Amino acid sequence: MGALILRAASLEELPAVLGFWQLAAENESRPPDTSDAVAAMFRRDPEALILAVDGAEIVGTIIAGWDGWRCHLYRLAVAPWRRREGIGGLLIAAAEERFRSFGGTRVDAMVLDENPAAHGIWAAHGYRRQPDWSRWVKPLPR
Repeated sequence: MGALILRAASLEELPAVLGFWQLAAENESRPPDTSDAVAAMFRRDPEALILAVDGAEIVGTIIAGWDGWRCHLYRLAVAPWRRREGIGGLLIAAAEERFRSFGGTRVDAMVLDENPAAHGIWAAHGYRRQPDWSRWVKPLPR
């Protein structure tokens, strides 16, 4: 891992992040990401989107969302050609440190049921599937 740096994304990088997710993030059932949605998230909490960068290349992302009460992780994605190098674990640790700084006490992560490769990294970092909860969703029409 050369000069890997973890840091918050900048506004100028959001289009590159959207492109990166097209290559590195799995989930055909989610609504498509849009520039407006990512920009709104960034305006609300500019430190939430954590990048792993190697030089000028984005090689990983995680969104560490804090609503003032709960800690939520989304969009853990690592470049396919950089997986199994520890980048995902570094991103998870950075997100957890962000939550600790806010006084967070429990983290939940959005993990696809049909992505067993992702289950391994989450389990390796102490996360467990919560059997007594289901996620319910409802698209909000414009």
